[in-house]
Amino acid sequence: MNMVRDNEACRSVPSPLHHAEELTLGGRTAKILLGDALYTLRITKAGKLILTK
Repeated sequence: MNMVRDNEACRSVPSPLHHAEELTLGGRTAKILLGDALYTLRITKAGKLILTK
């Protein structure tokens, strides 16, 4: 395998785009489940995102 070629192929595939306001349904927090782990996505007053477990 060529690591450089593999990295280039990954970059050419677009990532999904999600609006934080849609994830939080207009609120400030959303729960995200990854496997058995539950995370909280929070939008701060300053408009930054914080993801905590």
